[in-house]
Amino acid sequence: MDRGTVGSAQSGQLLVEVREEGTSAVVTPAGELDHHTSELLREPLDDCLGKGFARLVVDCSRLEFCDSTGLNVLLGARLKAEAAGGGVHLAGMLPVVARVFEITGADAVFTVHETLDAALAD
Repeated sequence: MDRGTVGSAQSGQLLVEVREEGTSAVVTPAGELDHHTSELLREPLDDCLGKGFARLVVDCSRLEFCDSTGLNVLLGARLKAEAAGGGVHLAGMLPVVARVFEITGADAVFTVHETLDAALAD
């Protein structure tokens, strides 16, 4: 299992862990996803796609905040993954993050799972 980490988990920062789980890449952002930290998520997502993982599972259980810039990073990854024959699955969103997806309607374009295990089993 390959595991990588970028970023910092301090307040206002984002820590991103990446691991392989079968045919999926599991990307776990922890902290705040916003204008200042979005590249810390964009780069690992792009790297996973570049390595041939068309199915990305984003474990959102440790994501404390997501603004429109963060949402756009995930939407961009979704388009690239779908072009490669895969998709982006979101798992374990906290209510504050889920609300952003509901308000924008983005929850309708992603496959959203209650838990990481459910996303991996799908």
